[in-house]
Amino acid sequence: MLTEHGHLPHEHQAVQLTSQAVSEADLILVMERRHVSGVLNIAPEARGKVLLLGKWQDDREISDPYRQGKPAFVHAYALIEEAVHAWAQRLAR
Repeated sequence: MLTEHGHLPHEHQAVQLTSQAVSEADLILVMERRHVSGVLNIAPEARGKVLLLGKWQDDREISDPYRQGKPAFVHAYALIEEAVHAWAQRLAR
């Protein structure tokens, strides 16, 4: 599905989040509220810079489509794309 949207799958790889990565980041965007808690468990001092990707869509959570069919991935991609554009507009101000 990534290639359908001009992305190369081998360029995207999950990595383990570390406290160092959290401390070096200015902003951490996550898809689900439980991810906020997970980041804060690793680095409690990150409170305030860990936000939902869907913040500008009424704090919408975006469910991980892992192990679901293509329709779930298509839906998640659309929500992610919309949220990223909203963040880009906010950050450009």
